[in-house]
Amino acid sequence: MPRKTRVLIIDDSASVRQTLVQVLEQDPSIEVMGTASDPFVAARKIAEEVPDVITLDVEMPRMDGITFLRKLMAQRPIPVVMCSSLTEKGSETLMQALEAGAVDILLKPRLGAADHLAEQAAHICDVVKSAAHARLDRRSGLRRHTEPSVMTPEQKLTADVMLPPPSGRAMARTTEMVVCIGASTGGTEALREVLEKLPANTPGIVIVQHMPEQFTAAFAKRLNSLCNMDVKEAEDGDPVLRGHVLIAPGNRHMMLERQGARYHVSVRTGPLVSRHRPSVDVLFRSAAHSAGANAMGIIMTGMGDDGARGLKEMQNAGAMTVAQDEATSIVFGMPKEAIAHGGVRKIAPLHQLGHEILTEDQRR
Repeated sequence: MPRKTRVLIIDDSASVRQTLVQVLEQDPSIEVMGTASDPFVAARKIAEEVPDVITLDVEMPRMDGITFLRKLMAQRPIPVVMCSSLTEKGSETLMQALEAGAVDILLKPRLGAADHLAEQAAHICDVVKSAAHARLDRRSGLRRHTEPSVMTPEQKLTADVMLPPPSGRAMARTTEMVVCIGASTGGTEALREVLEKLPANTPGIVIVQHMPEQFTAAFAKRLNSLCNMDVKEAEDGDPVLRGHVLIAPGNRHMMLERQGARYHVSVRTGPLVSRHRPSVDVLFRSAAHSAGANAMGIIMTGMGDDGARGLKEMQNAGAMTVAQDEATSIVFGMPKEAIAHGGVRKIAPLHQLGHEILTEDQRR
């Protein structure tokens, strides 16, 4: 029997701790080894038994979550998933947490309609299991690791629920190039590394990064302050322009659409696709539909198989497709699945992905 993922929950709210315990223990592959009301209690528990993953609140008495995270990463690195309420201030703080070494971020569970809570619960379990596969060390924080298996706890919806499959007719290269990128676990810092190196006249980029709603706005704002390109959270109807980056908002699918020779994005609600919203598969399929050979698809670090089918559809439509290599992926799940599906023309390390974008642009 496979070993369970053992989780320590750190949160000053008793109700949040109780809800997280109930949510996580619904998954037979997860075991909550304990809970703690603050980092000092947590430190005593960790000294007795080391968890596989920690869920960590941001604002707590005696010591805040960011301070504890930094101490933990320096002394005994353990994969940490940060939990926060849905606030703008909290979103900005979580960007600091990702820089400090957090593997991923979660919204605290919100009690409400049964179907909404069930959907949120499935996402929480997926994030925790994904975090368990991201190994760390003291010198470099996140250490690259191969995902051993793809999560398939239940049937997953495909991009068919959002738009039909491409016709298979490759579109000629007649319009401006569009770059489509998909990422998940470890993607926030990986995307920063890629985008920081790109010049202001780089072709338009559209990105799906698995991230909760509102956090994508803070993520885009942070990237905008660091990059030569203009970065923003996408809004319905935004044009895709050279020198601009659009990031799909959390909890919304983003699709590429074409009107004449110009592209724009459509931002919509809809069911989870490949267990995600936004879904990389939805973006990639829309690019196969609307851009064909004018598009470039890049699949980056992350757990699961979201994007694998869509990248193959982009390749079939004539697009250049690239996967981040295993050595530089925090979790080599999504790139691995895309390669297995036969949709990858080239495999490249993280530091070379920006060069691949510029090289493809020069070829046109």
